[in-house]
Order: sequence, then C-alpha cells, then structure tokens
Amino acid sequence: MSDAVTIADIYKLFERTEAQFAEFQKEADRRSAEADRRREEANRTMEELKKQVQETTKAVNNLTTRWGRFVEEMVEPAVVRLFQERGIDVTQTMSRLKSKRPGAAMEIDIVAVNGSELVAVECKSRLSRDDVDDFVSRLQRFKVAFPQFREFRVYGAVAGIEIDQGIDVYAYRRGLFVIKQSGETVKIINDAQFQPLGFAEGV
Repeated sequence: MSDAVTIADIYKLFERTEAQFAEFQKEADRRSAEADRRREEANRTMEELKKQVQETTKAVNNLTTRWGRFVEEMVEPAVVRLFQERGIDVTQTMSRLKSKRPGAAMEIDIVAVNGSELVAVECKSRLSRDDVDDFVSRLQRFKVAFPQFREFRVYGAVAGIEIDQGIDVYAYRRGLFVIKQSGETVKIINDAQFQPLGFAEGV
C-alpha cells in the first residue's frame, strides 16, 4: 500500500477544511448577529430607562412645585401678623417678586413690606442648608435686583414644612427668621433674643 498522497486525498482534505471554515463562519455570523441583537436590546432598554427617569424627574419636580406653593399659601396669610408681633410693622404682601436684571436675576416667593422695612421669605417643602445659602446669596443682591427698595431695611425669612436637622439653627445664625408649621398655621421659632440681619446694607 502506497503512502503517497493523491490528488483525491488533497481534494478531500480541502473539502473538509472548506466545510469547517464555512461552519466556523456560520457560527461567527450567528454570534455577531446575537451580539447585534443584544446591543439593540440594550440600547432600547437604555432609552426606556432614560424616558422613565425623565418622567420621574418631571413628576418629582411637579410635586415639589406643588408642595412649595402649598407652603406659600400657608405662610402668606400669616406673615403680616407674624412680623408685626416681632416689631416689624409690615402691612402688605407680594407673591413671586421677579427680577431679570443682569447679575441679579431672581425670584422671591413672598415679600412683606411697609414704607421702610421689608421681609423677603423663601418657602420650601423641605428646607436644606443649600437652600439657606442660596437665599442668603440672593438677599445680598436684593437691592441690585429690586432698586425700588434701595432705601428699605431688608430682612430675610425661610419657611419649610420639613427642615433638615440643624438647619433651623444654621438659618438663625445667618440672621434669618425661621418659620415652621404649627398645627393648621405657621409660627416664627426664633427666640426673643434673636436679632435679624439687615441684608444688602452697603448697596
């Protein structure tokens, strides 16, 4: 029996190799298609998650806005009485006072005012340290935003249904009145020794 490799043997080997390559290519194509399918599925899932996040964020923002309005509606009817009891003889209120002046654009939830004194009130469903810091920053630019009150003595107050731990003390130390819910109304919780800070005095 001859050990010589015939052309027929080479042809058979070529056929087997070709068949194996075709099977390999088929498997590679299948895996590529599966990877594409999974990638498309992952992209669809990601888009659905993004949409859910956007819808949830919108719902939370709407809820936060409604709660903020609720706080304003609780606070505004009481502010004249509250500050008169503290010796600040305000007689009228304004809601959502807005300014678009460059460098001093802002909105103040409630302003209680008389002929020479003014209390700006920030209302939050939940009051945090960042809220206090942001409000103090706006109060310092208040007379730039609202030059019609340039000659007024400006005080600040923060109000919240829920106040993060220690933030009432923090706001007190920054010279702000702190207003909290008390039953069906609201009250100022600062003690009798509290001296409110006058803001934007140098403007």
